[in-house]
Amino acid sequence: MPKPAFFALALLLCSSLLATPIHATEIAASLRASINAGRSVEVIIEFNDTGGRPSTPPNASFESKVAATATHLRASAASSQAEVLKVLRARVIQHRPFWIANAIWARLDGATLDQLAGMAEVRRIDPNSILQQQLPPALPTSIRAPAAIEWGVQRVGAPALWARGIRGQGVVVAGQDTGYQWDHPALRSAYRGWNGTAADHNYHWHDAIHALIGGGSNACGIDSPAPCDDHNHGSHTMGSMVGDDGAANQIGVAPAARWIGCRNMERGNGTPATYLECLQWFLAPTDLAGNNPDPSRAPHIINNSWGCPPSEGCTTVGILEDAVDNLRAAGILVVVSAGNSGSACGSIDTAPGPYSSSFTVGASDSNDLIASFSSRGPATVDGVTFLLKPDISGPGVTIRSSVRGGNYANISGTSMAGPHVAGAAALLMSAEPRLRGNPQAVEALLRASARPQLSTQSCGGFLGSLVPNAVFGHGIVHAERAVALIGPLFSNGFETGPTTR
Repeated sequence: MPKPAFFALALLLCSSLLATPIHATEIAASLRASINAGRSVEVIIEFNDTGGRPSTPPNASFESKVAATATHLRASAASSQAEVLKVLRARVIQHRPFWIANAIWARLDGATLDQLAGMAEVRRIDPNSILQQQLPPALPTSIRAPAAIEWGVQRVGAPALWARGIRGQGVVVAGQDTGYQWDHPALRSAYRGWNGTAADHNYHWHDAIHALIGGGSNACGIDSPAPCDDHNHGSHTMGSMVGDDGAANQIGVAPAARWIGCRNMERGNGTPATYLECLQWFLAPTDLAGNNPDPSRAPHIINNSWGCPPSEGCTTVGILEDAVDNLRAAGILVVVSAGNSGSACGSIDTAPGPYSSSFTVGASDSNDLIASFSSRGPATVDGVTFLLKPDISGPGVTIRSSVRGGNYANISGTSMAGPHVAGAAALLMSAEPRLRGNPQAVEALLRASARPQLSTQSCGGFLGSLVPNAVFGHGIVHAERAVALIGPLFSNGFETGPTTR
């Protein structure tokens, strides 16, 4: 090559390299459109440093796992978020930092968005959408007389364990949903904030709804100082976990477990920020003012009967994944409903259902058939199919449970199936305290003991004629069968470490 041409080519290459940004933050196109229209935007700022997880001894107690995880994540987030927080404070930008996942919620103008996008520590900036969604029915779909012990509770084998004194005692379950009527006759005695004569909601309740997402008015308002349900959905799910009025309404799988709650949806509508806020609060519950976080009050199980679609701001399926991973690493079992987008294969595609750290639940009916609405696996993230889901299935069709006003109603959905599995897990932890803080052992027991179910539908290489499959997962949950496997699990050398709860 002639020397002039060589130098020209070298100059061209150098110019190209210099023109290529060293750091490129991913920014959702919808944010640019809003900024160009002159509007400020609610965003989730995600960081390159995911924080990692602390190493805890295999025999560490549940309390020490939770405390170590919370301390580590808080320190890691404070370090990596420091420069971005300086910018937000200097510009007097409304914001809320998180540490359960390394992220910050903020309301940005165009100039600040551009400045943050140029910072090397920022990985992505996604919208925290506040679009009105289509809600599930706010009123009961049907009402019928109590059946003493509801069919779903019987189908998971709970009454046989109750007869042996295994009722969920010593276990704390949590729910994040549309809120909860804490003084419902079937829920009050199990609420951790109730001592039998008076209620104290500090460390037992948190409201992540700080503004009305859908406009209009809300029966619970915002920042409710006491547990309140603005839709029925939350109270219904909690009833299937622990509900019992001491009389004819035995609606919950683990009636002696205690519950705490967080409102993450406003009349059924959430955002990544409201979901993150509740997930973080569970790892270190606070007083009603949001102060004095106390990891020792963390729950053993979190039920998540919700999904975050792109229309709610989860434009990437993985936006909440670090939070779920961190909770499981802290020893908390994260039970997630698969979704109601069935019956096509690959329809478990909404956060947090596809995550490997989520214990994902499909819905079956009273004849042990899969519900037509129950989403199928395998899980797909960013167009790539990678994981068998659901993990398991549970009763989710015509489930009678508690709703607002001290009433009861039938509702169907995988939202109803998840609480049956969470309740079954509580019975396991009640039967064997060493299982508290060890979600991997509980998951293994529930999978191994599930009543296997076959399907005519095969999905993504998972044959319906085999177990597990992408329709039922490993089968239908059965708590009594799971408890029977606890002895063999430990006799084969599985050790979970001590617990003080």
